[in-house]
Amino acid sequence: MTLYLDDKMLTKRLLAGDESAFERFFEDNYARLYRFALGRLQGDNQAAEDIAQATLAKALQKIAGYRAESAMFTWLCAICRNEMSDWLRKQGRQREHIVLIEDHPEVAAAVDSISMPVTDSPETSYQRLEASRLIQVALDRLPPNYGDVLEWKYIEGFSVKEIAAKLNIGDEAAQSLIALAKRAFADVYTTLTKAMQTHSGVTVRS
Repeated sequence: MTLYLDDKMLTKRLLAGDESAFERFFEDNYARLYRFALGRLQGDNQAAEDIAQATLAKALQKIAGYRAESAMFTWLCAICRNEMSDWLRKQGRQREHIVLIEDHPEVAAAVDSISMPVTDSPETSYQRLEASRLIQVALDRLPPNYGDVLEWKYIEGFSVKEIAAKLNIGDEAAQSLIALAKRAFADVYTTLTKAMQTHSGVTVRS
């Protein structure tokens, strides 16, 4: 059985009350959980923030039960789905006819095999929203360091030199990491796009 040793060590530190472990826990997971929720809540920023925070709080209450048999973020996503279901139920929304992107078998397989933009005409807006949600799903499935450098470079506008400084690595190493992250993202995003085209006859909502 594969164990996620880094996540297991972080869990031990959390259980021991290590303050730096709590900081890392939130820094590593809040933004990713926010994206994960945002793409499934029709772009409701406040709800995504509330749910990401609630997920982390609930996870800390349950952290002793995390066995590191799956990645911590995978475990957190399961908790996040429950939090979203509770939120939607409280809002009185119906989920019976909502099909999540990753609920399609082909998309689920593509996403599991690999360990943000919106908006004129209704058609164009819808297409961009679909692309945005696929980007969110792809970013969620990248290794954290890949997702981080892509966000810093293309969403927050950091330079290569600034990214290198944040990671305490050389400029060439940062450039190489960005290139690897872009390649990994392209592979995931292309696979997701092809899978979505296969299901073009199905109504897919976030």
